[in-house]
Parts: sequence; structure tokens; C-alpha cells
Amino acid sequence: MSCRIAELRHKEVINQSDGMRLGFVDDVEINTKTAQLVSIVIYGRLKLFGILGRYDDTVIPWCDIKLIGEDTILVTCAGRPRKKKRRIIC
Repeated sequence: MSCRIAELRHKEVINQSDGMRLGFVDDVEINTKTAQLVSIVIYGRLKLFGILGRYDDTVIPWCDIKLIGEDTILVTCAGRPRKKKRRIIC
């Protein structure tokens, strides 16, 4: 099965350990030297309709992805997935 990065954006990420819905894929991290997909990123929820910014992003390493289906991505995260603050580059 092949899948484009644009198609990943429409897939919902679910933690296989506890069945928790983590959200939809919003971005990916790619190692430009090896051209490999390193992780997927789920943007944090909005705080007060976006006025107060967002919660931290959720970054799931590629090794934690167990299955990519037609509509969902199953991941196994021991405990909580890694959180990452968003950097704004101006």
C-alpha cells in the first residue's frame, strides 16, 4: 500500500493502548539527509477559540506507528506521546 503525505492529513490517529483519539495528522517531520519520514505531528487544540493560542503539539515517532488504514492510523504510545511547543519563525 502506498500513501501520499497529503492523504495522511485526512486520517485520524488513535492510540492502540487505550483507544484514545489523538486527532488528525496536521504535519510530518522528514529527515532531509536520508529522505525518511521521522514523525507525524498533531497540532494542539485551540485555547479559548484561538485567542490564547494553542496547547502543545503532539509528536509521534515513526517507530510508534503500528498500522496505517484507509481512515485511521493506529499508534502505540507508552504513556503519553511527546509534546512539542510550536516555534514561530518570522
